[in-house]
This record gives sequence, structure tokens and C-alpha cells, in this order.
Amino acid sequence: MSDKVVPHDVFEGYGGRNESLYSYSALMGVFSLIFALFLLLSRLTGRPIPERIEARDIALLGMAAHKMSMVGSQDAITSPLRAPVTEIQKKESPKKVVEKPRGEGLGRSVGELLVCKFCLGVWLASFLTYGLVLVPRLTRLIAALFAVVTVSDYLHQTYKIFMKRT
Repeated sequence: MSDKVVPHDVFEGYGGRNESLYSYSALMGVFSLIFALFLLLSRLTGRPIPERIEARDIALLGMAAHKMSMVGSQDAITSPLRAPVTEIQKKESPKKVVEKPRGEGLGRSVGELLVCKFCLGVWLASFLTYGLVLVPRLTRLIAALFAVVTVSDYLHQTYKIFMKRT
């Protein structure tokens, strides 16, 4: 028999702050539930899961998810969506704000998700991919809109760099 003591709390090594880990677990559960609902909906509607997704769709959805996550996590225009679970730190420009999560528990974890462009990007990429299976034409239209804005933004930045050099 081992002399090692088994911890009573699986989150013991996290400094006693269990609440965020439970909240993260809840968010993972919601993410998994949405995936399960997608699978069920695809079966009920007769939309098969594709064996593979074409590279052009991956590029389109990737650009769209990139832009959507930036807009969702940082743009001033979407701050009303984040306001219930975040607080503003500073307004960097008329377009961009810096916020931090507020509160405790699940609300705080949702705030962390909404201010992190990488975290939000996973959720948005998933929704776009589900949309590609369930409503491909509409999903490609929405993705194309955000991809065009992404290209436009990079062209603006490139133009700005060239103008500073001259």
C-alpha cells in the first residue's frame, strides 16, 4: 500500500481557487453540448458530415473567424455584448477598447472568453464549421463578408506602412 495521500479535491493544486475551474468546466460542457446538438441536427436534417473540408473553405472560414474574433473581443461596437461580464480599462481608439473580465464564477469565465480573441476564435470557428455543414450558402456568404473585411484591413495597414516610408 502506498504512503501517498490522495487529495480530496481534484483542483487542490490550483491554490484553492476552484470557482474558475468549475466555471471553465461548465463552459466546456456548453461547448460539447452545442457540438452534440450540431451532430443531432445534422442527422435530423439529413446533412452528412463531410469526409473532408476543402482548403478554400478552410481559408475562408479561417479568415472570417479571425476577423469575427477581433470584432467580438475588442471592437467598441460590440462592447454592449461584453459589458455585462467585463469592465473597460481604456479606449485605445474610437474603434478599439481594452476590457478585463469582472465578477466571479461563470460570469467572470464568460468575460474571460469574450475578451480573448484566441478563445473566442475557437467558438466562432466551430460555429462557422457547423454552419458550413448545415447552411453552407449562408455560412459562405457571412464568412466571405468577414474575409473581405480582413483583406481590407490588411490593405489599410499596408498602405499606412508605405505612406510612412515616403
